[in-house]
Amino acid sequence: MNKKNLKQFIKNSLEAMDDSDRKKDDKNNSEDNSSSGSRIKDMGAVVTCSEGRRVYCLTIIGQIEGHDVLPSENKTTKYEHVIPRLVSVEEDPSIDGMLIMLNTVGGDVEAGLAIAELIAGMRKPTVSMVLGGGHSIGVPLAVSAKKSFIAKSATMTIHPVRSTGLTLGVPQAFEYFERMQKRITSFVAENSKISAKRFYELAMNTKELVMDVGSVLDGSKAVHEGLIDYVGGLSDALECLYHMIDKNKLKTSKNNKKK
Repeated sequence: MNKKNLKQFIKNSLEAMDDSDRKKDDKNNSEDNSSSGSRIKDMGAVVTCSEGRRVYCLTIIGQIEGHDVLPSENKTTKYEHVIPRLVSVEEDPSIDGMLIMLNTVGGDVEAGLAIAELIAGMRKPTVSMVLGGGHSIGVPLAVSAKKSFIAKSATMTIHPVRSTGLTLGVPQAFEYFERMQKRITSFVAENSKISAKRFYELAMNTKELVMDVGSVLDGSKAVHEGLIDYVGGLSDALECLYHMIDKNKLKTSKNNKKK
């Protein structure tokens, strides 16, 4: 092979390698975009970044699904998906805080409380926002974050624990419902400004709902009762979360300097 042919062979080889690298990059970018799109589609979750603050946005929608699988036509939030996701957010050093968007009719009490307890126990800054509705077990989920917001047009329904299907008419069954109601009441009271007594009064109200016992609170009333911290929109919730993240970073920086 003469020098001219050798040079041409090397040139062609380098061009082929560059072509291959470009295709790999395009494939990786496509997979990243596909993964992000899939995450939004399947989990209703996304990670956003603003001025160096990485925020994980979690949506809790429809009905909270517990141990029983709900019909396919129901929009649901599955606790077996949310729980490991919360652990991942808490342990991921690249994520600075979490925004929880709520539009739920309620659902399984134990599954809802499990998610709420995990959120309440997180070290990272968390802000919840009720959009549309945060009903039933959605109430503990809304108050589980460190700060909570509600849209002016959103509502929250507070009512006692109910059961679907067969219930044995024995004292033990009703005692169990009462103990479960106390668990919910104490959690809400510990994570908001409403007292346990007032929350129980709202749940047992017989003068408001036509076919049920309980109360419906709109945005302003939920704040007035001390259930939610603020009435506001998305920008207000994000601003609050950014402030908490900045404060948390400053505190961490000071602690590191002391060490």
